[in-house]
Amino acid sequence: MRSGLKPDAGQRKTFKAIFVRLGKKSGFRGRSEETILLKNVTDAGTGKVLTDHAWLNLTESFLAAGIREGMAIEFEARIKEYTKGYINKRYNIDQQKKDFRLSHPTKFRVATS
Repeated sequence: MRSGLKPDAGQRKTFKAIFVRLGKKSGFRGRSEETILLKNVTDAGTGKVLTDHAWLNLTESFLAAGIREGMAIEFEARIKEYTKGYINKRYNIDQQKKDFRLSHPTKFRVATS
């Protein structure tokens, strides 16, 4: 669980992170969607590490910023709660739990210092 994000759930904040790499995930009806992996995600205001990694959707503002692997970046995003896990009603299996994610990322830029 990304417990570092929990206290600020629902808020839009500025974050700093290191861009690791691009990735892909299965989207609606099997369509592939591109993603980005960030590590050491910190609150830009306090410098506190909120999570060790986060996957975000690849956006136009990320591409426009000209970011390359290993660069420190800043961006804005909303912290949202979501349900993750496995459920199988036929066999009475429910392994779902609540977690937190960064949603609607915008204003990507290379971090200064």
